[in-house]
Amino acid sequence: MAFWSSTSVFTSKVPRKILFMFTLSLSVTYLFYSLMSCYNSLQFPLQENYAYQGRLVTEETTFVTLREKLYSASQGEFTEAERTTAVSTVKDHAEAEQRTVEWIRTQAAPTRSATAAAAAAYRTTALEREHQEFSTTDSELRVNCTMDYGEKKLPQAIIIGVKKGGTRALLEALRVHPDVRAVGNEPHFFDRNYERGLDWYRDLMPSTLEGQITMEKTPSYFVTNHAPKRIHSMARDIKLIIVVRNPVTRAISDYTQTLSKKPEIPTFEVLAFKNRTLGLIDASWSALRIGIYALHLESWMQYFPLSQMHFVSGERLIVDPAGEMAKVQDFLGLKRIVTDKHFYFNKTKGFPCLKKPEDSSTPRCLGKSKGRTHPKIDPDVIRRLHKFYKPFNMMFYQMTGQNFEWELEEDSVTRSSQD
Repeated sequence: MAFWSSTSVFTSKVPRKILFMFTLSLSVTYLFYSLMSCYNSLQFPLQENYAYQGRLVTEETTFVTLREKLYSASQGEFTEAERTTAVSTVKDHAEAEQRTVEWIRTQAAPTRSATAAAAAAYRTTALEREHQEFSTTDSELRVNCTMDYGEKKLPQAIIIGVKKGGTRALLEALRVHPDVRAVGNEPHFFDRNYERGLDWYRDLMPSTLEGQITMEKTPSYFVTNHAPKRIHSMARDIKLIIVVRNPVTRAISDYTQTLSKKPEIPTFEVLAFKNRTLGLIDASWSALRIGIYALHLESWMQYFPLSQMHFVSGERLIVDPAGEMAKVQDFLGLKRIVTDKHFYFNKTKGFPCLKKPEDSSTPRCLGKSKGRTHPKIDPDVIRRLHKFYKPFNMMFYQMTGQNFEWELEEDSVTRSSQD
């Protein structure tokens, strides 16, 4: 009774309204703290998700930036800091590329010089810069940046001759093709530097990507006795290209080049004959000996079938460069990309110059050593040389299955022509 009595007293003294407000405030406070706790538990995973999405956006932006920098890298606008960033980012996205890099490192020859090793290290660093992306999706970018990517291989095709036949013009036209990588200078490996070894020879080659052909040109190979055997021992299935030209015109062109370097040499007429009175041609003179194509071809046919050789007409390479280039590209198994749009005939020099189809800039012509005006040669000497070469030419036509029709040019070669 006492308890109930005290409670009644309490309730009677405290207004019900105040009790209700107090209870309500406690309930609201509890609900507020419960909601705050729930909010915090939801907030952390949301923040992590935003951070993850932000990183993806940043990486995507970085990749676009790197892609743009790779395009500008060929113009030298890729800074060292950006190159380091490229390496770091691409490593996360190019696992396959790393295997290529490791392979190249293991293939480095232990006997290479410090300079070659430094160059190999630079190429390895460049390989880590997103080679996989542009080599598989951007063929145009691949053409511009191949120099620092890929691997060095022994050549799969060689322009072996002939001197003053048009080999430089052919090589420069081939280098326009995105799937051809060629050495600019003549290596002279199989005739002068063979003792240096294949590793030395391979190191001269430009880096190539999968699907590209490595090439070189050294015209003296065609007249070097041991070159066929040496090349065959390196690669039995190699493709050989020989640019041939009317041997009389070729001899005059050869003499013209020598004359420009040694003005004191005897005249062409003196060098061409052992005894001019008797009409004895000096076939030991290199300018004339090179033109006996059948003799030299015989040595090559001992090691290579004709199916691995392609003969380019030096004359047609001047008047119809696109036509000759189409045949060469077919022989090499290349798509016909170099067409008539890539050539512009220079009337001053007397032969075609290269140009980019999409570019309106000045066509790129060969150097001053090409296009020299030939000295005037005694017509009787030219007639005798045509008579000397005729049986060898006929034999060459029979061996190759092609008629180059040099005999039809006998009248035209009496006039002053150009290299």
